[in-house]
Amino acid sequence: MTCRMRWGSAAALLLCLGGAAAPGAEPPFRVTVVAQGLEHPWGMAFLPDGGILVSERPGRLRLIEQGRLAPEPIAGLPPIAAEGQGGLLDVALHPRYAENGWLYLSFSARGEGGLGTEVVRGRLRGRRLTGVEPIFKVAKKSHGGRHFGSRLLFDRAGYLYITLGDRGDGARAQRLDDHAGSLVRLHDDGRIPHDNPFIGKTGARPGIFSYGHRNPQGLALHPQTGEVWSHEHGPQGGDEINLIRAGRNYGWPVITYGVNYGWGTKIGEGTHKEGMAQPLHYWNPSIAPSGMTFYSGDKFPQWRGNLFVGALKFQLLARLELDGDRVIREERLLQGELGRIRDVRQGPDGYLYLLTDEQVGRLLRLEPHP
Repeated sequence: MTCRMRWGSAAALLLCLGGAAAPGAEPPFRVTVVAQGLEHPWGMAFLPDGGILVSERPGRLRLIEQGRLAPEPIAGLPPIAAEGQGGLLDVALHPRYAENGWLYLSFSARGEGGLGTEVVRGRLRGRRLTGVEPIFKVAKKSHGGRHFGSRLLFDRAGYLYITLGDRGDGARAQRLDDHAGSLVRLHDDGRIPHDNPFIGKTGARPGIFSYGHRNPQGLALHPQTGEVWSHEHGPQGGDEINLIRAGRNYGWPVITYGVNYGWGTKIGEGTHKEGMAQPLHYWNPSIAPSGMTFYSGDKFPQWRGNLFVGALKFQLLARLELDGDRVIREERLLQGELGRIRDVRQGPDGYLYLLTDEQVGRLLRLEPHP
């Protein structure tokens, strides 16, 4: 892949060859730097007025307006414990944000027993978050700085999904009395939906929608079916894409396509077990996926219907072609060119946006080559 940098009075512009173009061919897209100087950015949300909110893992929420990063972060955030992989993580807007103004944040918080994922909502008033309300808190906090999950997604019915990692203790992902290693489904105000799959089950947390997950950090809504898709980090290998169904057990750590770090020894009982769901797709070796979006815009018609996944370890953007719920082809874009890709979203303008997880991270935009 070749890239060249142009500098001007605006942001730098990277022109990059996006995959398998023939030698000497015009690059199929360019990558524009929208904003830089972000410290370990993690999630983003697009405001109706054209602004973009970006979360920084150390605990700041930043606003980008007209290509400029506001110098001061948004005030009024709750106490955030930035430790290890934790901190301020995802940010999402209510589907009716233009009417009600609700903004949602996921983050790691300190409490009895250690750290755990929490979610709040509030409303922006100028550069301050006001009226902050708790929406969700994990039932059991624990020590260590790993596997907080924390992606947020609203479905077409207005339910809120929250991904939760196993916190580095795989056995917790098989326990229905423990939020760790699950996807939780809630009403927008934190109430439990009456049709959640474990309502009334003795000892089960009623918010749990699916379980047996390791550390899910990608969540996207299929543009045609409205179904929820998720991806999660495997151990050494075995990163997964899953179609989320109510009450399903996705197997971790009983089944996995990964192996133990270092020694490469077997985990659990193998790759299959009755009653445990198989992934739609998995990666060996691991790419360390983070962030995911379906492309449905008009700027890249050749990509419509494709699934895009960011990767931390291999520093790439994976473009997955689908046939129904089957992945039939993968193209790896921008490998090693931009750094660790933490999030990927389709913007309201039809472009693809990326966040790079670096000490000096950037918000980038993929645009068709003119």
